[in-house]
Amino acid sequence: MAKFNIISQFLKDISFESPNVPELFFKSDNGQAKLEINIDIQIKGAENSLFMVDLITKVHSKLENGEKSIFLIESTYSGLVQMEEIKDDDSKKRTLLIDVPTLLFPAVRALITRLTSESGFPTFAMQPVDFAQLYEQRQQTQQAPAK
Repeated sequence: MAKFNIISQFLKDISFESPNVPELFFKSDNGQAKLEINIDIQIKGAENSLFMVDLITKVHSKLENGEKSIFLIESTYSGLVQMEEIKDDDSKKRTLLIDVPTLLFPAVRALITRLTSESGFPTFAMQPVDFAQLYEQRQQTQQAPAK
């Protein structure tokens, strides 16, 4: 792991949509809800070993019958990171794609929990994310031969 310091972390963008309210509140049998969670990490490099790490999260709750949207939350939570000068690209990538998002994620989780609790729907608390596992999965996918 490369040595790094998170200089600043902040909410860059957030959106909450619930397009089928109040209709959903009036029906007694809406059926089961299903959740789709997507997480992406984008890195922008700058001078002086500064990097911007964007943790992009999308949480979409839909009804299984009819695919009506219950709510959609999209957020970009960012960290401005300064890294020690490092020549090993693999170590740098692992730090920016695993270590930094692991430190940013609790703030994203708290935001999503707060938004859903204020929405009138049952509160949703995201489970912790294993960014090391996500990194390994992406590496395997990128290295897999095309079919």
